[in-house]
Amino acid sequence: MHISFAVFADAANLSQEGKLNVLGVFDAVQVAGLPTIHPRTHFIVRLKANGDDVGTHKLTFRWLSPLDEELWSSTGEMNVAPAPNPVFEVDLPIIAVVDLPLNMAGQYTMQVTLDEQPTAAARLFVNGPAHPMVGGAPNGMVS
Repeated sequence: MHISFAVFADAANLSQEGKLNVLGVFDAVQVAGLPTIHPRTHFIVRLKANGDDVGTHKLTFRWLSPLDEELWSSTGEMNVAPAPNPVFEVDLPIIAVVDLPLNMAGQYTMQVTLDEQPTAAARLFVNGPAHPMVGGAPNGMVS
């Protein structure tokens, strides 16, 4: 089993036909103040499985701050059934809707672990309000 992609988005769903629909993929946000919560963030992971992957698997998401401290995590188990045609891979889309705690500006990481092995990571850059520098450049501009 492998992950073909992991992204943050404004929205995601599965159609009646089983198609994964993703709207508004992003990798950066601007916030008015910190600390804050980025509400109802859709985190989408597309897993691909084949006949060798039948059985139970453990999937973990870990939300890490720019200082690599864990701010949130969630673990679940999924059962992969045999595919109708063992020659082809099957899609296993995961859509998690989470409130992401943000405690500082910088690069955050959503680490995805599959069966206890780090498998993928999606990064989100958080830009906070500008803070004027004491004795710094005019108009708070920094280059």
